Amino acid sequence: MTQSPSGQVAAPAAPEAPSGPLTGVWADLVGQSEAVTILRRAVAGGLHAMTHAWLVTGPPGSGRSNAARAFAAALQCPDGGCGTCRECRSALSGAHPDVTLVRTEKLSIGVDEVRDLVRKAAMSPTMGRYQVIVIEDADRITTQGADALLKSIEEPPPRTVWILCAPTADDVIVTIRSRCRQVGMRTPADADVVRLLINRDGADPAMAEYAARAAQGHIGRAKALARSEESRAARRTVLQVPSRLADLDAALTIAAELVDTATDEAKKVTDVLDDREKKELQEALGYGTKGARPRSAAAALKSLTDQQTARAKRLRRDALDRSLTELTTWYRDILAVQTGAVELDAASAAPGEGRVPGLINTDMRDEIGAAAGASTPERTLACIDAILACREALMHNVAEVLAVEAMLVRLSGLGR
Repeated sequence: MTQSPSGQVAAPAAPEAPSGPLTGVWADLVGQSEAVTILRRAVAGGLHAMTHAWLVTGPPGSGRSNAARAFAAALQCPDGGCGTCRECRSALSGAHPDVTLVRTEKLSIGVDEVRDLVRKAAMSPTMGRYQVIVIEDADRITTQGADALLKSIEEPPPRTVWILCAPTADDVIVTIRSRCRQVGMRTPADADVVRLLINRDGADPAMAEYAARAAQGHIGRAKALARSEESRAARRTVLQVPSRLADLDAALTIAAELVDTATDEAKKVTDVLDDREKKELQEALGYGTKGARPRSAAAALKSLTDQQTARAKRLRRDALDRSLTELTTWYRDILAVQTGAVELDAASAAPGEGRVPGLINTDMRDEIGAAAGASTPERTLACIDAILACREALMHNVAEVLAVEAMLVRLSGLGR
């Protein structure tokens, strides 16, 4: 803080964005120069100036978890996050003894897990400069868990740093977020995502452009679309749903298909994890060895089964939500044409390829134009509202099939 000639105290200067492209552990944080500047300055300030509790927020796909991991690595790196030294590599991979990375597949993070983290946070670092605890899903901490975390955040050991991540600050219990320094991530621009896919992943420029536009700033989704024909095919299938809604039977059939697809996607992840976790628990409980099994074995196995069921539910609903997001882009494009925000006859953004500036689904230009002419903006808005209502119903634990059926009936116009 500085004092002006008039005696008023001037606000501190806004942090300057890093000059040139981001490098080292920060290289993948495209479009986040302001957030990176704040985190870099915190690293450079050293122990005497360190804030010991951070909350990194940003929309899905913005890179908030990557930012937290990069920050943790930079805190341990002698060069502030070079990305190549042993400290950086081990911190980013989760192998550093003084960096704890927490990412849950469950619906919540309970008090017992938080207490374990608090005990870890109280330890002095063994190799690094700090004891760093990264919780990638801080919005899933229960009220009891927040109570257990509160004291450690209020009065942390001098070399402990908590880094919490959540979509928004409001998603985190107020007693926790009020004691954290907040750093906001933004949705990266398509051009930034395109450059990342080309430079980091070696994507073809045309494919990178398609993936970035379709993913709408979600870097992980853009990477999947650029690399996987299966992901692109699944997206096309979702975008074809509106054209298949001929009657009630079709709506019910498609609802079952969407839920089944989400279930299969979740199973690809959970089957391997479930088997491994069960075997590890059985070994820990003495299964397959001589001697009596602990009396707590049945309870431990039941607890594991409950956790695995909750994880499968979360992954299934995440997969369904991706489909709903894709479906929203279809109606968004239609509304953009109907309201004149996008001109289908405008000059092509990429000559010779039929792309239209402003459209998300540029490869479906003709279908979008036909659908826009066959409906009204009011009807299109009603369809978008139906998708939002479905997402909200899923958040409130309405059965997936029922929620999706209700949405598709409304999209088909049968529910008007």
